Amino acid sequence: MTALTPASVRATLSEADAQTLRDRARGSRRPLSQALSQGLAITALAVLLVLAIASIFGLNLSVSTFLESGPNAQRFLRRVGSITFPAPDRLLFLTGITLGIVILGTLMAALISVPVAYLAASNTAPNRFCQVLGRFIGVFARALPDVVLAMVFVLMFSIGALPGILAIGLHSVGMISKMFADAIEQIDPGPVEAIRAAGGGRMQQFVSGILPQVAPSWVATTLHRNDINLRGSVILGYVGIVGLGYDMANSFSQLDYSKGVGIAIVIFVLCVVMEIISSSIRRVMLGAAAQRRSVIDRLLDRIVGSRTQPTTSRAGGVQAGESGVSAVAEPAGSLRQRGASPTVVAALRRPWTRSRVRNTIWGWVAVVVIVLAVIVSDIQWGDFATFWAKLPATLAKFWPLNFGSYGPQIITGALGETIAIALAATLISLLFSVIIGSLAARNVAPNGGVRGFNRFLLVVIRGIPETILAIMLIIVTGLGGQAGALALGFCGIGLLGKLIADSFEEVDAGPERALSATGATRTQVYTAATLPQGRRSLIAHTMYMLDTNIRAGTLLGVVGAGGVGYYLLNASQGANYGLVGVIVLLVFGVVLVVEALSIWLRRVFR
Repeated sequence: MTALTPASVRATLSEADAQTLRDRARGSRRPLSQALSQGLAITALAVLLVLAIASIFGLNLSVSTFLESGPNAQRFLRRVGSITFPAPDRLLFLTGITLGIVILGTLMAALISVPVAYLAASNTAPNRFCQVLGRFIGVFARALPDVVLAMVFVLMFSIGALPGILAIGLHSVGMISKMFADAIEQIDPGPVEAIRAAGGGRMQQFVSGILPQVAPSWVATTLHRNDINLRGSVILGYVGIVGLGYDMANSFSQLDYSKGVGIAIVIFVLCVVMEIISSSIRRVMLGAAAQRRSVIDRLLDRIVGSRTQPTTSRAGGVQAGESGVSAVAEPAGSLRQRGASPTVVAALRRPWTRSRVRNTIWGWVAVVVIVLAVIVSDIQWGDFATFWAKLPATLAKFWPLNFGSYGPQIITGALGETIAIALAATLISLLFSVIIGSLAARNVAPNGGVRGFNRFLLVVIRGIPETILAIMLIIVTGLGGQAGALALGFCGIGLLGKLIADSFEEVDAGPERALSATGATRTQVYTAATLPQGRRSLIAHTMYMLDTNIRAGTLLGVVGAGGVGYYLLNASQGANYGLVGVIVLLVFGVVLVVEALSIWLRRVFR
């Protein structure tokens, strides 16, 4: 009997069998490291959960504490009395300039985010250094509060809309560039590789291969950020930026609660209307409304008529369809000169389909809105020529860094309170968002009515600016972290619930159908198929909410809702910009840690 040796075994194995054995050998080592990583990740999540629960108790957030503030709420309502509003012309001016600041700031951020995202995306970055640089710019912009930027720009520019536009624009680069870069990384590489193989340069690859694929997602991201900026513009009024927020801040500081509440109602209605409009546009841009014909679509059908129908050749092939791309490469003018029939020439023209007419109308509407925003904002363009002389002296005010008269212990303690507010608010938002967001998902809700109601509820909650809610809660519960945590927790339900609902609707329907076929109940399908598939997205969205709440918690401290923002406002009003720099760097460090933790968790649970 022939003895088996390693050499004889290898000789009898085919290359495929050998590769299988090598894969199994490597696979036997992978589970250990993967299990260790998942164990560490679960431990990290458990620690965050314990810290969030401890933060709720530490901030004394309880139903009994809130009920004890009932007499304060009654006194506030008595002092409000009848709600009043500014004069109609003044209200129209404030509304117009607020919208102008927000729209122009968001547009500025979108334009700056294009090159930043191109550098940050892994499939377009020229090298690793450019990718790290692009990501760093985004993280730094997200960590730099727009209130701080507004403080700086107020020193260098004339009082007006320009400081607010620049503050919103530079701060929004953080979120928009990140979402733009994520969209670039998810494109189909085929068109880009084809253009590169044909000798196209980087600009041609971007314009013809990347931009058409990411344009709908980019427009949706910009509209979403515009909604966030509209809600966040309220806080800029506390540092002197004109608009509805400025007049509301003055009204509350003068104890004119009736007028302050009236302006707050106007801001709320404005935010809800803007949210509904932008949500509708986002659904159309992302294709979610493809199966639902709107009134505009039906009207466009009548306008364009038969031009929306594709032209079919005698062989039965479609020459020009919805996309309007011709199957013949020869120019129509050349064919016309050669005596081609009018039918052939007409087939080569891009047809005015319903989609093209609708996009053209929306494009011109956007141009008109931007022009009106520029006119209403009344930008002092001459400031761009004079602010350079003020820039060195302004930056010098932030050096040397110092803790002022408070000392490191007080400032770091206030930062810890901000983190506690963010953790407590994130947990509150998560508990309610899982319920409401699940019922807002098409594949989880028992019927369309339940889904529609919960979707509308999320829109209404997203329309409430957390700054306004925090001010109301401060009046009721008093100054401190309670008001900040409750405001962020409640307003976060709108965003986190929507993200959860969208993620659950995008899960693979196969496991859900398989369980339903075996007679499983809706609850069993949800717990065994929907929730496990949406686990990774749920963790990612929750970490994003924590990141957002840390930055928002800093801003709410400006209105007295606890945390380090209170000292940030005092430092700016006292011209102690060295302390402002210290606080910004501390918040930046915390945001970096949360960002790194979020990336690691997504990688582990992918």
